[in-house]
Amino acid sequence: MSAADAQLPYNRRVLEWARVRTGMAVEEVAKKINVAAQKVVDWEAGESKPTARQGRMLAAAYDRHFLEFFSDKIPELSEVVLVPDYRTFKGKGAPGPKEKRSMVAVQEWAEEQRLNALAIIQELGDQPPIFSKNLRFSLDADVEIAAEISREAMGLTIEDQLQIKKSLRYTFPEILRDKIEGMGVLVLKQSGITKLGARGICLFAEPLPVIVYGNESPGAQAFTLAHELGHVLLGSSGISGQPRLGGKSGHKAIEDWCNRFASAFLAPKDSIERAIEKPSKPLDRIDTVVLGDLAEMFAMSRHAMLIRLIGLGYVQPQFYWKTMRPIFLREEEDHKSFGRPPYYGKRYVNAKGRYYTGLVMTAWSGGYVTAHNAAEYMGIKNFEHLKDIREDYGF
Repeated sequence: MSAADAQLPYNRRVLEWARVRTGMAVEEVAKKINVAAQKVVDWEAGESKPTARQGRMLAAAYDRHFLEFFSDKIPELSEVVLVPDYRTFKGKGAPGPKEKRSMVAVQEWAEEQRLNALAIIQELGDQPPIFSKNLRFSLDADVEIAAEISREAMGLTIEDQLQIKKSLRYTFPEILRDKIEGMGVLVLKQSGITKLGARGICLFAEPLPVIVYGNESPGAQAFTLAHELGHVLLGSSGISGQPRLGGKSGHKAIEDWCNRFASAFLAPKDSIERAIEKPSKPLDRIDTVVLGDLAEMFAMSRHAMLIRLIGLGYVQPQFYWKTMRPIFLREEEDHKSFGRPPYYGKRYVNAKGRYYTGLVMTAWSGGYVTAHNAAEYMGIKNFEHLKDIREDYGF
């Protein structure tokens, strides 16, 4: 260690606080920055100090500012309160401190994007979009009616959906995303939530509620987007997990309503009845090929389609619970995404969405913000990627 490094006034209590706040163990931190675990222990005990380089690596690992490590006292932060978590947990149980902290980080990121969008709108001298007061429903509302009204409000007919070419049905989530954003909702994509076992997040706020969804199969993404739209309609924030046949009380009632809404939205009752004849009584099972064909027709996952058929009385619930749910969960866990977009600019647009990106590009092109500011809003370090976005998307 150099003499200069030895004089860096690290506060050992802040070093320990920053690590504990992330939920990471000493061994995990040591592995991240490629040092022995005992070094981290010694730093937090005040027995030795990190070099400047090691301190910066710690800051990156903890997602903190490097200079915080030199504070006289532990920083006083207004901690983000995690929105209600509606997921169900089995096996390894509920998420631990590290997973909770990671989910809080996603929520903080989403809230920051919302505040960024509102700030840019103000810079442009515009008013933020308003989600229609007519699109508010209670848990007593009929999901079939709510779905029909929502489709009409966003200008997306079931005919539009069914007429998408088979080879292009994978694009339906992006079509749906654009339509939801047109209603006054900021829709973000964050692949990290999938790794945390979440399907989607709704942060309800007025104006500009936020939906975050992950990197699942296209059919699953469509269901998640519709499900989170259901949360917006209810004015209910929350973290959502796998779709399931749900309960009728408490948090389960909210998730059940959003699941039923998503199913009704993606596959309206009369359209299902035209596609497949309803049996005189629910079937003990449905042929999986027929199920797959129906799911593909409506650009849905088989999982979501089976839930819809059970809700409409086509199939017995036990076929879902005893036979298909374990298969669906295994398939969804094993799903591999299409990989990264071909160039960096598109990755940022995928994450932030066309609405948010359009705001940033409009502000930059109009001289309301500098290229540096625009890059910061987009999370871009290379200005060339800004030019990629402007050229390829016509902003």
